[in-house]
Amino acid sequence: MINDYSKMEWAPNPGFKGGEGVFYNKMFTDGVNKMMQGRLPSGASIGYHKHEGTCEMIFILEGEGKVIYDDTESPVKAGEVHYCPEGHSHSLINNGTEDLVFYAVVPKQ
Repeated sequence: MINDYSKMEWAPNPGFKGGEGVFYNKMFTDGVNKMMQGRLPSGASIGYHKHEGTCEMIFILEGEGKVIYDDTESPVKAGEVHYCPEGHSHSLINNGTEDLVFYAVVPKQ
């Protein structure tokens, strides 16, 4: 199966999971797994949340920002991957000047 994100429209998600600004995504789900392309404009964030029954992998494609993972804060940039295992909490924040673009995979949602 091929998912062509270039043919999907960006869906706005204001205040996603309690975050700041608007998170935009293009998502595919089969009812069990979720895959998405995401975009956070400068200053926007995905709110801090816990993964229960699932994990998440975020592949940074463009831009830079920071990840809050449990009690730690780390910078993140294009070419890096953030992994949040089941039972842990995280947030993704664009504190850069350009859009933060990424792919995310959430298996067994």
